[in-house]
Amino acid sequence: MTARTSPLDAVHRALGAKLVPFGGWDMPLSYPAGTLAEHRACRTDAVAFDVSHLGTVRVEGAGALDPLQAALTNDLTKVGPGWAQYTHLLDADDASVVDDIIVWWVDEERFDVMPNASNTSGVVAAIGGEDVTTTRAVIAVQGPAARSRLAEIAPGAAAVGRFRVTEAHVAGVPCTVAGTGYTGEDGVELAVPADAAVHVWDAVLGTGVQPAGLGARDTLRLEAGLPLHGHELGPGITPLQAGLGWVVAWDKPGGFRGRDALLAEQDRGVARLLRGLAVAGRRPPRADQVVLVDGSEAGVVTSGNFSPMLGHGIALAFVPPSVEVGDAVAIAGKDEPVPARVVATPFVAKVR
Repeated sequence: MTARTSPLDAVHRALGAKLVPFGGWDMPLSYPAGTLAEHRACRTDAVAFDVSHLGTVRVEGAGALDPLQAALTNDLTKVGPGWAQYTHLLDADDASVVDDIIVWWVDEERFDVMPNASNTSGVVAAIGGEDVTTTRAVIAVQGPAARSRLAEIAPGAAAVGRFRVTEAHVAGVPCTVAGTGYTGEDGVELAVPADAAVHVWDAVLGTGVQPAGLGARDTLRLEAGLPLHGHELGPGITPLQAGLGWVVAWDKPGGFRGRDALLAEQDRGVARLLRGLAVAGRRPPRADQVVLVDGSEAGVVTSGNFSPMLGHGIALAFVPPSVEVGDAVAIAGKDEPVPARVVATPFVAKVR
């Protein structure tokens, strides 16, 4: 199957990006500056990510809220039009996370539901709506200077509140803007008409914002302790195991898909929990490495890498619920086990 490409594909190639397959798309992994430099630029200044591989499912009309409420774990009535909300779509049988999703409630009768790259068709099957992914690009401007730089070309977009959604002009182009991101830093995401994506991207970079790829996006989200579908979420993994019970509106009228199975797990207690691990030294832990507790196999690393800001290895891992913050564990290596300690997440403080 031919990989899909972003409306910004030619721009990435002109900038010397290294492109890799991701969720059925060719997307930039990094630019010539490299992942470490891009990561640090996001923590200290501002970067722009092309995240057009994320899906957009538009649900509109007088009854648009109902199928979302019936399918998704969180309760949209806790917010309202002009807000974004993080939520999960669960498997009806075992309550594992089919996808984790941001819903942009754009106006009273329009929801832009943002699934992960490869899950869009499954989300459409669950909630209805129209897949409008090809009509737009999504540019995430992230970092402590993101808003001040964006204000040069889009004061309205720069002013959008945290987890708020608005319509604003960016470099003269009407866009949908959300105060969300996936880095642990402040910032906004811009849904831009596909035919104007290059113009907006160039304008954003013209303010001094640096381009960044999926490599930095992954190390940033790991430092922030944020889950990645296919690693910390996915088949066999429930919100309770991932420590994300706060996205579950247990008492929502009508319930949600997978509620009975999730309630059963809550009643019996989870068999594992997601924890953060810190490893001394620069050698990074990697996904699928075994976690040892008292010398015995007890868990598995789901994501691991070198933390550019902390200067040592960090990981997320599923371990028994009895393993607590402060406990010493180890990660099985090719030779000797590598000592690690269970730590609280986020590893690096993030915007709340």
